[in-house]
Amino acid sequence: MLDNLRKYKILLASKSPRRRELLSQLRVPFNVISIGGIDEKYPEDMPADEVPQFLSNLKADAYMKTLTGNELVITADTLVIADGRILGKPRNHAEAVEMLEFLSGKTHKVITGVSISTHGKRTSFSTVTDVTFAHISKDDIEYYVENFLPFDKAGAYGIQEWIGCVAVESINGSFYNVMGLPVHQLYKELKNFE
Repeated sequence: MLDNLRKYKILLASKSPRRRELLSQLRVPFNVISIGGIDEKYPEDMPADEVPQFLSNLKADAYMKTLTGNELVITADTLVIADGRILGKPRNHAEAVEMLEFLSGKTHKVITGVSISTHGKRTSFSTVTDVTFAHISKDDIEYYVENFLPFDKAGAYGIQEWIGCVAVESINGSFYNVMGLPVHQLYKELKNFE
């Protein structure tokens, strides 16, 4: 599989255990790297649905300085967008609760931007999934935040966790995108990468 990538040393630039797990399911050998300290700012007037791909390219630019000739780096950024509001990772318990209260009873978008980069080439894309939450009680929100500590997740939730079982009424699009890496689209892009 993906014989076209044998000439590359593949690097996943992510601290996310979910992205590591999902990429490993493609049966592609890779190493994880993280340089940290990337300033993830985007123009204030940028449309919300363009921000994840902008950030994945921003991350790719930061890693380009460290790449050697045969290395290929995959960068990604996932955001939750509801009513035009961008929800990243909550900073604390109160912010996680507030985000989940905001998402309760609504449909929101989960958008992941992905960049595949070498010194000579870059391919970028974004994937959108619509997620509909049922109404979530205050008690259920508190239980989830206290027991699952979703502070490393955009929108303060992981669809693969308890909250996904009890609150997600429907999804339209890639489940794995909501987890943080749209592996179907990534596989297609990697298959065509030279």
